[in-house]
Amino acid sequence: MSRLNKSLFGLVAISASTSATSVGNSSVMPQLPLLVSHSASSSATTISNKTADRTKRVAEAKEIIRAADIVCFDVDSTVIQEEGIDELAEYCGKGQEVANLTREAMGGTMTFQEALRRRLDIIKPSQKQIRDFLRTTPSTLSPGINEFIQHLKNENKKVYFISGGFHSLIDPVAQELGIPLTNLFANKLWFDYKGNYGGFDVNQPTSRSGGKGEAITQIRNFNSSQLQANTQSKIVMIGDGATDLESSPPADYFIGYGGNVVRESVRERAQYFVTDFMQLM
Repeated sequence: MSRLNKSLFGLVAISASTSATSVGNSSVMPQLPLLVSHSASSSATTISNKTADRTKRVAEAKEIIRAADIVCFDVDSTVIQEEGIDELAEYCGKGQEVANLTREAMGGTMTFQEALRRRLDIIKPSQKQIRDFLRTTPSTLSPGINEFIQHLKNENKKVYFISGGFHSLIDPVAQELGIPLTNLFANKLWFDYKGNYGGFDVNQPTSRSGGKGEAITQIRNFNSSQLQANTQSKIVMIGDGATDLESSPPADYFIGYGGNVVRESVRERAQYFVTDFMQLM
């Protein structure tokens, strides 16, 4: 994973690997359990009739997970119930402007990176706003995600998060679920010495179209170097969106997730689709 270019116009990056009081401190932020809220546990039997019939080939998806070496997750609307950038925009009083831009971007008039740049130029979140946002608007874990990730760990599978969101919003979620920050691919924000927004790291793969596939290729190459010759890790991607679907290949399999929102175009194109993580255990 690429590192921050700290010489870039004197800007600095913020993520949960910096302390809340010192941007330059490289020590890991202590656990922040209040920044992540837990939803009630769910099971496959608690899915409503409205969503139960939205699944596709669940038994096969469960076998794919059983045989996988590495399981990668999208974060927004998958690991957590919210869309981080939309929530941040709303908190900063820019919700409607960002929503309008999102609709424009869906028309294919701009690249993913340009859409990301324009959203952030509207929001212009400061360090203080992000810290206050994390404190007052904690992310909500999707039902069953904690249990499912613990299950994967117990089965000696590696878990990665791959998100088009931001480290500063996602790091507390990864820490809450026991995912090493080295197993997280996300975008990094830049700030000037006063804590004002100054841009984002365009070198991160998740900042551009096709970036989740790039991240999976990096994950595969890194893990393949630790395996015996002529062997490859079996990688599964789980997510709710089109960018998750398009990451397979290079992922060996994609499993669509609709526990928070069912995106019909994704469900139609996905071979496997679940609405509850417990269905994969």
